[in-house]
Amino acid sequence: MKEISGHTIPFAVLGHPIGHTLSPIMHNRSIQSLGMDAIYLAFDVAPDNLMRVLKAMRDMGFGGVNLTVPLKEVAFKGVDEHAPSATLARSVNTIEFMKDGRLKGHSTDGDGFIAAVRESFHTGIAGLSVFVLGCGGAGRAVAITCATEGAARIVLSDIEQSRIDAVEAEIAQLAPTVKVASAGTAGDAWAAASLQADLVIQATPVGMKTGDKPLLAASAFRPGQFLYDLIYMFPSTGIMTEAGKAGATTANGLGMLLHQGARSFEIWTGRKPDIDAMRSALEQAVYSS
Repeated sequence: MKEISGHTIPFAVLGHPIGHTLSPIMHNRSIQSLGMDAIYLAFDVAPDNLMRVLKAMRDMGFGGVNLTVPLKEVAFKGVDEHAPSATLARSVNTIEFMKDGRLKGHSTDGDGFIAAVRESFHTGIAGLSVFVLGCGGAGRAVAITCATEGAARIVLSDIEQSRIDAVEAEIAQLAPTVKVASAGTAGDAWAAASLQADLVIQATPVGMKTGDKPLLAASAFRPGQFLYDLIYMFPSTGIMTEAGKAGATTANGLGMLLHQGARSFEIWTGRKPDIDAMRSALEQAVYSS
């Protein structure tokens, strides 16, 4: 990495907490490969402070910012302008600082998810029956992405029924031909919905800690199924292990992290990142640990 100077352009990811993030690892490897005078950092920012911090970062000359949990929905409400991707997802994971000082919000989660599913399972979303565990920022984004990509059926779950209802209503409006239903907030309905799905998407924070009990056991899965866990800091999470016992094909969220990050970089710089360098950095961090 080049020596930092007064000309170095900073980029960053914000979250609360932020210690788990691998975004600096992949972005800094790409920055180094491209020979850019830039650096990518990580900061812990509480939701109540987010908009004040983003404006300060704009004024300090940051080149762009990523957001992770629990800041995506806060940013959606606070930015000055929404890209179509953010409007669709009602979530913001990428902040673009416009020349006139406005904050423009994007969501690259959907693009990253579709690219990762194709890469991991060699399939698209069209025609699949999908079960989504968690309807927060990333869960909402992937659920709506699945709907607009032509999923045949989407079943939603979350610990808060209001989140389920909100995403269900949005899908009904955006993709009225897609069948959408609720599996409620807990219990046997989750396992039944999972068992019937072609693709199960784990979009909750459960599994980010090594001691977390998986939300679904092996009995909720079957051969021929796909499980995509958005959690990326472990080679295999608890729910991936359970699904694998039943013969399902599984993948962690590393591919989604990679491809959503690459899209963010393009938005900020207008340049293609070094995808191979980013992937190598992520795989080294996760699979060598």
